[in-house]
Amino acid sequence: MILSEDYLDVLVPYQPPLERILQEFADYGAQYLGGNYVMLHIPRSRLSANYLNDVGYSNLPKLYTTLDTVSLEQSGILPVQNLPGYAFRGKDVLIGFLDTGISYAAPAFRTSTGTTRILGIWDQTIQGNAPFGLGYGTGFTREQIDEALALPDPLSLVGVTDEEGHGTFLASVAAGSPDPENQFTGAAPECDIAMVKLKPAKENLKNFFLIPADALAFQETDLMMGIRYLELLAAQHRKPLVICIGLGTNQGDHSGSSPMAAVLNSLSSVFGVYPIVAAGNEAGRGHHFYGKLEGQGSSSMVEILSAAGTAGFSLELWAQSPELYSVSIFSPSGESIPAIPPRLRQNTTIDFVLEKTVIHVNYEIVEVSTGNQLIILRFENPTEGIWSIRVTNESFINGVFHMWLPISGFLPPETQFLAANPETTLTEPSSAAGAVTVSTWDAYTGSLYIHSSRGFTRTGAVKPDLAAPGVGVTGTAAGYGSTGGFRYRRDTGSSIAAAITSGAVALLVNWEATRRIPRVPTAAEVRNLLIRGAVRDQDQSYPNQYWGYGKLNLYGVFQNLI
Repeated sequence: MILSEDYLDVLVPYQPPLERILQEFADYGAQYLGGNYVMLHIPRSRLSANYLNDVGYSNLPKLYTTLDTVSLEQSGILPVQNLPGYAFRGKDVLIGFLDTGISYAAPAFRTSTGTTRILGIWDQTIQGNAPFGLGYGTGFTREQIDEALALPDPLSLVGVTDEEGHGTFLASVAAGSPDPENQFTGAAPECDIAMVKLKPAKENLKNFFLIPADALAFQETDLMMGIRYLELLAAQHRKPLVICIGLGTNQGDHSGSSPMAAVLNSLSSVFGVYPIVAAGNEAGRGHHFYGKLEGQGSSSMVEILSAAGTAGFSLELWAQSPELYSVSIFSPSGESIPAIPPRLRQNTTIDFVLEKTVIHVNYEIVEVSTGNQLIILRFENPTEGIWSIRVTNESFINGVFHMWLPISGFLPPETQFLAANPETTLTEPSSAAGAVTVSTWDAYTGSLYIHSSRGFTRTGAVKPDLAAPGVGVTGTAAGYGSTGGFRYRRDTGSSIAAAITSGAVALLVNWEATRRIPRVPTAAEVRNLLIRGAVRDQDQSYPNQYWGYGKLNLYGVFQNLI
């Protein structure tokens, strides 16, 4: 079921006991996802073409993609690795990744004797012996990886690859072994490593949300299952777990109420689990619109440039309850659709006379997971040019609404709001309260990365928590170089800042374990220690939407507090 396009995967919150839910919905292949969510597989033959009518927005998995991918010194990590009399390098801490895979044979993931530092890999794309009874994919242990490394062709035994290179790069930045010859080291070069290679999202979800067929997309349920694997692996080996998430989406209400955020929040209350999430690279991309109306009946015209060759895209409008809005639509040729009245589960399909465009409009006056209003517009074959949406307030409190286009990679870069707002551009799940959310700065120039996503959350919660370097950072390239050996490359992006922070957290947890009375800190303790050690410029007020509480400085934690 989980691999078949004949089934739609849905997220369902449940009330305990879990065993009763799994038994009651066994015919739908019920699987536990973590938090208070299970996944069901619904036959598409029982569904209409509009999944929103059948299962609702909150139950559909959101689609995630990778975030674009000197720095260790600036983050105060190298000084901590080399403290006199100590060696805090992440020993006995597990850093887990949800990503595109890993080139496990690279020197960055091996000890000085050539054995692997990888504790486990779950490849969701290879069907075989699923780990921990998770139902799909294949799990590989450290022993199997070492056995493969002894062969002339390691892939013949452990066939895990990384076609995109994103997972390999992040893992090397966070946890790569030292390579003095090339002046390289990861942030936590002695930690253990785990990788979940995510399977591609189902085409039925990509088609519904009008994501390009060739776009790299992962579905929320697979990320949540990946977190479950990392939890179980860490528990099996009795190791604290840092979870590095370098993926994001513009779907959701941007206030930390998604199922994925709920799982991260629940993990943050568990001793020894530390979720680190990239804030995103959406500032300056033109994908967010902020509206502020003056009273009931007032309206705002929102203009969207649809680039040539855009096959389709979706658009979400979110407003805080009890605010209520309606939309009317104007095509590039001047054809107009009058205001669609807001009604409970109002669903309208619009066929334009002068265009080949079809627009599906779904109103959720009370969206299940948040209680707020959600309007989704799905544009099929949008005509090139400027589309205008008149947003009218029907029930006034403060007149604020937000709109988001899909994340970069899910639509042409030229398709954007003409009056875009760069604030509130955090990608989900970085608005999760229980995660450490990391924005991106340039360690070479000292400036914020131009596309670093900005806070705060839609409801005003402080995110990001802090900023870390993520511009021009060196890491391991996937696969082999032209000479047959592994090579390095430079890359930029929010996910890299999250990887560096993940390594810093591993060092901090490593230090806690070496104290006179060893202890395992909570996620809240780690977050607050990082905030207290952060570098803050005198000419800025904190927290702010760009830097959070300041720049990551792990050495500052030890200087100021210990």
